[in-house]
Amino acid sequence: MGIIYVTGHRNPDLDSVCSAYGYAGLMNMQDGDNTYIPVRCGHLSESTRSILEQLDIDIPEYKGDIYPKVKDVMLNTEHLIDAEDPLTAVAAIYEKNNPSAIPVYDKDEFYGLLTVDDITNWTMRELSQSSKITKIPKVKDIMTPQEEEVTSEELFDEGRSILQKSDKRGLAVYDDDRYVGFVTRRCFLKSPRNNVILVDHNEPGQSIRGIETANIVGIIDHHRLDAIKTSQPIFICSEPLGSTCTIVYQQFIRNNRTPDSVMAKVLLTGILSDTLILKSPTTTGEDTVAAHVLASICRVDLEEYGLSMFSRVGGLKDREPRAAISADFKTYSENGVKIGIGQCEVTTLNDLNDYSTEYLDALNEIRTLKGLDWAVLMITDVIHEHSALICTEHRANKHLPYSPIDKNIYDMPNVMSRKKQLLPEIIHAVGDK
Repeated sequence: MGIIYVTGHRNPDLDSVCSAYGYAGLMNMQDGDNTYIPVRCGHLSESTRSILEQLDIDIPEYKGDIYPKVKDVMLNTEHLIDAEDPLTAVAAIYEKNNPSAIPVYDKDEFYGLLTVDDITNWTMRELSQSSKITKIPKVKDIMTPQEEEVTSEELFDEGRSILQKSDKRGLAVYDDDRYVGFVTRRCFLKSPRNNVILVDHNEPGQSIRGIETANIVGIIDHHRLDAIKTSQPIFICSEPLGSTCTIVYQQFIRNNRTPDSVMAKVLLTGILSDTLILKSPTTTGEDTVAAHVLASICRVDLEEYGLSMFSRVGGLKDREPRAAISADFKTYSENGVKIGIGQCEVTTLNDLNDYSTEYLDALNEIRTLKGLDWAVLMITDVIHEHSALICTEHRANKHLPYSPIDKNIYDMPNVMSRKKQLLPEIIHAVGDK
């Protein structure tokens, strides 16, 4: 049985996490030959975690990268050889399996690896002194000193390099100083590839680190397509809807499955978050239908539940500026200009004047850190359907169609969507000379 990871993008919002959880759940029902594990490749904001904790689910675990690791190729064996055993105890194992290394224990503690070289060297030494072997030694007496160990989280290429520099056929693998397996040279003949399904994104730059080494087996998304090249045909479901969770819900229906009440609430949470309680211009009729059906399944009032979700978001004063900006920050390149656009939802803009300087300073820090030419932050009041835009200094600021509130701060009435409303204006602004 294989493992397939289902992951959203690096800045995990509710739609990203909930769609990963939902699609993994569906595929575990549909495919008995594989295990689908939802993961997140970024850290959760406090508000996102707070909302997820109310859903009565195991929040997808953090997985920082998908690079092949030593643990993906390490070996284990059912054979238990004790250091005090006579060498003849090993003979039956070699008759059946001919391993290049066998783990040896001292009672219940790992003692070291016995390699075929240990056995061969001892045998040759004995035969060079006498034509017959008259005394059978204990296993521990023929073992050579153990070499450098490797950790299970060591990158595949690093593990291979360590073993190549050693004269040993195998090395022990540890996890937090605990023996968990071993590797031999044969383990490193071919690099493994982890299987991954991407949800709520498809561009490699937004995906889990190491995605270029993985085997992408599916994409579920509602953004523009700029996907990494795949070696085989894969399943792609990409639709211009307001939420990836809507697409996941439709996949349940197309496969004659009905989400249970817990799953329905997970998917509803993702939809209401990404469509701003169905008020965003990106919201489609399909999002609305899906949200109402899911709300009926989990028996919640859609509007009340949406407002209760966003009540956990709070205002600007409740957040650390850099963390708030980085939580949902995407980069673009247009006309040779590297742009970063962040968005954060709040329930009031009344404290904008009090905290705009702190947020502008943090935005400038992020612009410098990421090597951007221009960075902007869209702060959206989801209750009153109103946004404000904070911008770093750039010539394109003067081409924005919004009324200035203060220097590099603009008023955006009825603007809710970064993708559908703000991004086209940003692209137009950098194109103007």
